[in-house]
Amino acid sequence: MPVEEFEAAVASAVMRLGPAQLRVLADRIAEGAPRGLVVAALPAFPDEAAAIHDAARRADGLTAHAAASYLRGAAAALAHRDAAVHVETVWSGPGSHAVPVRATARVLVELVAEAASELVLMTYSARPYEPLLEALGAAIARGVAVTVVVETLQGAGSALAGAEPAAAFARLPGVQLWHWPVARRPDTGARMHAKLAVADRRVLLVSSANLTLSGAENNIEAGVLVRGGTPPRRAAEHVAELKTRGILTRLPVGHGGGA
Repeated sequence: MPVEEFEAAVASAVMRLGPAQLRVLADRIAEGAPRGLVVAALPAFPDEAAAIHDAARRADGLTAHAAASYLRGAAAALAHRDAAVHVETVWSGPGSHAVPVRATARVLVELVAEAASELVLMTYSARPYEPLLEALGAAIARGVAVTVVVETLQGAGSALAGAEPAAAFARLPGVQLWHWPVARRPDTGARMHAKLAVADRRVLLVSSANLTLSGAENNIEAGVLVRGGTPPRRAAEHVAELKTRGILTRLPVGHGGGA
């Protein structure tokens, strides 16, 4: 097998794994560990670990040392890029010529459009917002794993009315919809109130805006866009941990959405 297939396997997983996991994988491969131990070393990413291990073993003329060096180089490059942090404010609502600002609607769609492997979104309220739905549909079509965590009418009590927030994504069957079950909340007043979007664990938008036309365009809403550094990765990892621990659970098929 051409060594390019090993390189492709690494490229397809590098954003999900991150520098630390890449270094662990490099160590196991350098040791000549069997497939089972390589996969066990990355319990959160078994498929990625297996794919890279298998590709390394099949690549013509690629030694374990060379494969490990390639992975360490990828980890170093990713760490260097992540160390550069860029932060800017993002606003919905009226603009100002005196103080130019980034618009929430545009930033949100751009964030979705640049995702290559993973998108995580959280919102309290949601209504069909066409620019976002089109961007999410395109992301799903190119193989991006899309997770959306929403509040439910039951969870919101009387604060939300109308259709379930999940229904905003009903036409996107590739979206995985998650929620915070009422039975797992500390008290009846607790709400799933977070509003954020994370692309490939490297770009994070935290905003007061819900995923609605009003939130993205009409209301005065404020947020922060972070590129690089640890905040995007930590946000995605926190959501993943809440899912792993069962604090967040999948919404049943047909619960207002298409997942």
